[in-house]
Amino acid sequence: MQHFLNGRRLLWPGLALAALALAIVVLGGRLATRAYMDEAEARGQTTLRLAVSALTGQISRYKSLPQLIADNDDIQLLLASPDDQALRDVANRYLKSINGLLESSDIYLIKPGGDTISASNYDLPTTFVGENYSYRPYYQDAIRGGIGRFFALGVMSNMRGYYFSAPVILGERVAGVVVLKVHIEEIEASWRGGDFELTVTDPEGIIFMSSRPLWLYSSMKPLTSEMLARTTASRRYSDAILRNLPVSRFMADGRELLAISERGNTREFLEVAEEMPEAGWTVHVLADTGSARAQSLTAVVLALLALGLAALAGAIVLQRRARLDERMQMQQSAQQELERRVEERTADLALVNTRLETEVAERRATEQQLRQTQADLIQAGKLAALGQMSAALSHEFNQPLAAVKTYADNAAILIDRERVAEARDNVSRISSLTDRMASISRHLRNFARKPNQKLGPVSLQEVVHDTQEIVGWRLKAADATLSVDLGPSPLTIKAGSVRLQQVLVNIVTNAADAVEGLPDRRIELMARRKAGKVTITVRDHGPGVPKAIAERIFDPFFSTKGVGKGLGLGLSISYNIIKDFGGSLGVMNHAEGGALFTIELDAMRSAMREAAE
Repeated sequence: MQHFLNGRRLLWPGLALAALALAIVVLGGRLATRAYMDEAEARGQTTLRLAVSALTGQISRYKSLPQLIADNDDIQLLLASPDDQALRDVANRYLKSINGLLESSDIYLIKPGGDTISASNYDLPTTFVGENYSYRPYYQDAIRGGIGRFFALGVMSNMRGYYFSAPVILGERVAGVVVLKVHIEEIEASWRGGDFELTVTDPEGIIFMSSRPLWLYSSMKPLTSEMLARTTASRRYSDAILRNLPVSRFMADGRELLAISERGNTREFLEVAEEMPEAGWTVHVLADTGSARAQSLTAVVLALLALGLAALAGAIVLQRRARLDERMQMQQSAQQELERRVEERTADLALVNTRLETEVAERRATEQQLRQTQADLIQAGKLAALGQMSAALSHEFNQPLAAVKTYADNAAILIDRERVAEARDNVSRISSLTDRMASISRHLRNFARKPNQKLGPVSLQEVVHDTQEIVGWRLKAADATLSVDLGPSPLTIKAGSVRLQQVLVNIVTNAADAVEGLPDRRIELMARRKAGKVTITVRDHGPGVPKAIAERIFDPFFSTKGVGKGLGLGLSISYNIIKDFGGSLGVMNHAEGGALFTIELDAMRSAMREAAE
């Protein structure tokens, strides 16, 4: 009877304990699985951001280079005479040297029709010279005047690479295409051996980069006849065999998971992905869910152990009330059981702690890599700015130095003729120009100056007068005339006098270059005030600005002049100077012929002081 009563007293606590254990297994398991899945997804997102940043940096590093190569004189001369073997040899050596400096895979030149006429690998058995690539989308995009981007397996080299292409413009026509190919194996190799599987797919869903080589050229989407036809037409993967990756998608734990079968084994993955619209790629990071599920199971087991310990403690209390002897035996047994379970729990906790330490180390390594990447980007920005300032300083000194040389030569002649007064005047002008060059060197900050530097009132008449002094030698050399019309009353504008003088010197000098050798060599500079603005126009009577280059005329390093006659920075610097003044600089063709540059700046009441340069 006593045993029956004790049994009934233990029935309800036992049922409650069983219900609680079931709740831990079902609900607790779900919550733990979801939490560890969220953690795996967060780590996957971090890995994804790093992978996308690495790929984006690789693309950004090379995307502008084909256009710069297309502007090279040797390339343009070859396309003007594509059958000239001597020009081909010069272009081949140039492309080979550039390819070595850029550490790219290959650089080659294609003429209209798709035939390759020059390549950096011209002296190798696998040379591209003579091959026809008219079927490649990068050729088709560039020959239409656009910029080409394409990933493919090389037909000759059988090496994967990313292709950048740009048109070569001669006059107003596309005379050919420059193509630059870069390998991606180095980035791909850095993915292997990690906790995640990384893949990159093309617009058709075909894997062309992967941390698992066996997945290459597999499709994560069902292959259709249309997809195969498009891929075959562009020969994106040459003769590689395309196949479907044995992947299935399903919903579990409130999220979409992937199951991939490989060599008789099926692995479950959590996927995070991000598109790269510029390249047309999608980057996938696959996290094996086995680790998350094992951690979830460990958490459930620990919770059940804790519940079991609590239940055991309660049973001991009940047994104390029933029998003292049984209580002592149960206490001894429970102590032994507790020690064993504590040892197991300690071992489990040590294993979890080891895993956490590994994850912390991985995260620190990832953060260190990110900081290194940021430092590299900052250093690249500093080098680019240094290049711009050095090239700009050289360009801005060319014109005053030429004037100094002219005055010095004239002074020597005048001294020989004992015309000392006129020679002294030339020496004075040289001193003035030297001071001006010193001022320019101190204050050439168009790309580095802080945007909050103050500007002040500047007399336009004085700036134009100084400009005429500097460009006088150039006008005389071109046999050109500069007529100035500043209106009936003095004009004062908000600007900096030295930098505004730089702008006018650049524009007037370009106008002199445009009219040199023409019947009509007039250049007209006019300024008028209207509605709080001062508009300055400079018109020449030359051939005007071709439509093909009108949109690029203010780009850095863009020049229509030959080698040694300009860096292509003058108009770009002028544009940024006027922008810093809060004004605008534009160009158009005059209705009666010639180019018309227009500068618009804010007007001021009086020129009491000049802005600090």
